[in-house]
Amino acid sequence: MIETIEVAKRDVLGSRAMIKIREKGQIPAILYGHGEANVCLTVSLDTINSLIKHGTKLVTLTGGISETALLRSVQWSSMGDNIIHVDFARVSQSEEVEVVLPIRLHGEVKSGQVRFMTHEILVRCSAMKIPEYLVCEIGTLRLGQSLHVSELSLPEGATAVTPGSVVIVQIAAAAGEAAADAADGAVEPELIRKEKAADAAS
Repeated sequence: MIETIEVAKRDVLGSRAMIKIREKGQIPAILYGHGEANVCLTVSLDTINSLIKHGTKLVTLTGGISETALLRSVQWSSMGDNIIHVDFARVSQSEEVEVVLPIRLHGEVKSGQVRFMTHEILVRCSAMKIPEYLVCEIGTLRLGQSLHVSELSLPEGATAVTPGSVVIVQIAAAAGEAAADAADGAVEPELIRKEKAADAAS
């Protein structure tokens, strides 16, 4: 999905200038790539929040500059509650790019506890066909089973850069079930000992 957003060029640099920009509801940004000069920009905080909310990666920049770009990274404050900077990378709509995509689980398991191990992976795909997220079907998984990156269903033309051996999700015994199994295992030897004692007495 591609979205058009408005940006403005900025000439001011330095930490104080960046603070003033953020106080106005704008976020400092930079556009780079394709061997061209870097361009310093500002973009509204509401726009960036919307891109993040909808998982938008590919954008058309308008206003201060006209470019097709990839939202490459978002920098947060040390507390992780405020966006302080974003990076855009120039991209051709015909080229392939590497992007980090979130994973959403779909389906219900009949027994056990779902352990969501890997929430996002790195994928290589066409810039024009970047999905919002990847779906991981877990409805067929049973207790003790797991699903790896290599087993994940990817969009046509996309390949996983994250190693295929990485575990996305596994189904483990719930805490209560594990405790019950452990208790059952502790009782059995005692019963065996009692039976042996009875045989010896006879």
